[in-house]
Amino acid sequence: MSLIRLGQVDYINYLPVYHAMEEGVIPLEVKLVKGTPTRLNRMFLNGDLEAAPISTIEYARNFNRCFILPDLSMSADGRVSSILLFSKIPVTELEGKKVCLTESSSTSVALLKVLFDHYYHVDVQFETTDPDLSKMMERADAALLTGDDAMLARQRIINSDRPYQITDLGEAWKKFTGERMIYTVWAVLKTHVENNPEKVALINETLLKSREIGLNEVHNIISKARKKTGLPVHVIEDYFNIIKHDFNEEHRKALLTFYDYAYKSGLIEERVKLHVWGETSD
Repeated sequence: MSLIRLGQVDYINYLPVYHAMEEGVIPLEVKLVKGTPTRLNRMFLNGDLEAAPISTIEYARNFNRCFILPDLSMSADGRVSSILLFSKIPVTELEGKKVCLTESSSTSVALLKVLFDHYYHVDVQFETTDPDLSKMMERADAALLTGDDAMLARQRIINSDRPYQITDLGEAWKKFTGERMIYTVWAVLKTHVENNPEKVALINETLLKSREIGLNEVHNIISKARKKTGLPVHVIEDYFNIIKHDFNEEHRKALLTFYDYAYKSGLIEERVKLHVWGETSD
């Protein structure tokens, strides 16, 4: 069996799923390919990865080509702490203003657009840039950052008393819909399922086993996250308490709610069906 190419988002919120694989606790020949969500989305959809965590909005745009791997996602029920809009003025006053978007994430950008359309009711100008808050705020009145970039920027602002307002998009989504937000699912291309069903079973089993081990080694993961980012331990502990990695019926309902609003905002072209590996065959 050839080496399995498995995508790994290079942010600390993915450590609970990948820690055991990184440390060699699980004996499996896997090539972990690290990158930002947008890079892994692109590689996965180009067929350069057997499996990957993909942005939920990208699944929606390609759901006829993919299967979701069962029982695994990235979500938060309200506050997420790593998807943040930094603004010079209140969000409701951004009408006609420019907002810089990180180039690192797709779902977060889609979520922000949905919230602007249906919750805040503001029409803004968007520009996609590198995830550098200082440069973004030189060009615009607000900036969206995600992952480690967002958490580090927030910490710098707290330490410097800069006057930016910070809006947590997960918290805003919860207030708007009452639902949790699903940011990522793990997926395989249907062509890989058809050609290598045993590989898919192995990938899914490995990811779930690695997550189980990771959740039992939280202290080690916190230490690793601290070394990677330099964030305070209490910030990382809080973060790992709110980020979840399961995917049940409640998660599916919440995800379909997001897709309904994404469709209304014109971010996806058709209503989405959730094709979960082992449950659906097309």
